[in-house]
Amino acid sequence: MKKFSIVLSFLVVSVLSINAQAPLNKGGAQLNAGFGFSGYGIPIYGGVDFGVAKDFTLGVEGSFRSYSDGWGNYTVFGFLGNGNYHFNSIMQIPSEWDFYAGLNLGFYAWSTPNGYNGPHSSGLGLGLQVGGRYFFTPKFGINLEFQGGNTISGGKFGITYRFK
Repeated sequence: MKKFSIVLSFLVVSVLSINAQAPLNKGGAQLNAGFGFSGYGIPIYGGVDFGVAKDFTLGVEGSFRSYSDGWGNYTVFGFLGNGNYHFNSIMQIPSEWDFYAGLNLGFYAWSTPNGYNGPHSSGLGLGLQVGGRYFFTPKFGINLEFQGGNTISGGKFGITYRFK
């Protein structure tokens, strides 16, 4: 019975100490991928975030969307960098959750088959984002983010895979 109690105590302590360690630790990296929503088609996106300091991440992202409106058929490629502050520490949020907000700066390339871009043109985009993640395991979670800016506004929903 004593062996059983020791083993059971060890298992309980082990299970209680396993958590997702959100937000991303300094030196860590995570992949994000999924679909978005906006007034300009349904984007497909992928990116990576890097933990650069306690509660701060920097990331890069690429996206693609295709849609039609009264002016023509469009394809839009986006490439951006972002910086986020994660609120878990100051708000004492459980480690399975990761809430953040930040800025992004990128380049959006708009094109149509006939070369006429209507009311849109390629160029720099500056925006804000606010989002959150829920981790099912220490490495795998889902994310939801809302964005607003001078080029494209909307949001995205997808998965996150943490490397470290």
